[in-house]
Amino acid sequence: MATIRIDGLTKTYATPRGPVNAVDRVSFEVADGETCVLLGPSGCGKTTTLRMINRLVTPTSGKVLIDGRDTDAADPVLLRRTIGYVIQQIGLFPNMTVAGNIGVVPRLLGWDARRIRSRAAELLTMLAMEPKDFLDRYPGELSGGQAQRVGVARALAADPPVLLMDEPFGALDPVNREAIQDEFLRMQHALKKTVLFVSHDIDEAVKMADSIAIFRAGLLEQHAAPDVLLSRPANDFVAGFVGSDRTLKRLRLIQAGEVMVTDLRGPAPGAPTVRATDDLRRVATLFLEHGVESLVCVDDGGNVVGHISRAAVAARLGSARP
Repeated sequence: MATIRIDGLTKTYATPRGPVNAVDRVSFEVADGETCVLLGPSGCGKTTTLRMINRLVTPTSGKVLIDGRDTDAADPVLLRRTIGYVIQQIGLFPNMTVAGNIGVVPRLLGWDARRIRSRAAELLTMLAMEPKDFLDRYPGELSGGQAQRVGVARALAADPPVLLMDEPFGALDPVNREAIQDEFLRMQHALKKTVLFVSHDIDEAVKMADSIAIFRAGLLEQHAAPDVLLSRPANDFVAGFVGSDRTLKRLRLIQAGEVMVTDLRGPAPGAPTVRATDDLRRVATLFLEHGVESLVCVDDGGNVVGHISRAAVAARLGSARP
């Protein structure tokens, strides 16, 4: 796996009106196996930052270090073969089958045909696509959602430690986007890649990220875990960007088990139940639907493990405030 450290990264472009910093002295770190979402308005520098990591864009100054190794010292072509890259436009080769598209980088690395096909089948299975139905199809025979999944599989084919994703789900309809996000989260839970993910959608960022980096006009305004970002925005810009419904967004980040009291003498028999693994959106919905002060908390087997009170939920949501 890999830790990514970005240190003073800057990209300056010459314009008729003088030099412009598209990215201005940006520094942050993404831990091994974590997902960081780069977020901000159009033109804020998030995609330029992403592309400097695999040197599709050459930095003007500053450093990108992957596991302590300066990427300036690496051959750009060899570097890109060790970094998966997924874009919104997908970019599948229309004259290649799904198996052929997934196998592009493995072929460059000298893998044999049987190993490539086996790897393609493995990745399609992880992305909920039946290999026998899809390996020999061409991109023109795929839906947008299916093609995007193949794009993700292609980026992961050679098992790179780092994965860069540039608004990979932005062009999909809400149903397909939600489904592919869920499949990716399941895959990431198993593979633990180090992922940098450009998005314009705060809800997507909260769902997908271990940390979020908010950009404005080339500057990094805040880099923090989603719960911290939502509860303690660094300034008015960050607060406005994440939205006035920050508390509601935080509900999806907290599981019921985190606010559960293990005293089994809680609510009376017949009280509504919630699973310990449900997030607080489900808890809040049950409070509103039933007008009760406490809920029974059960494990996945239906066994009572504790209870949750409105007061406990309110205290947890207030605990991260300044």
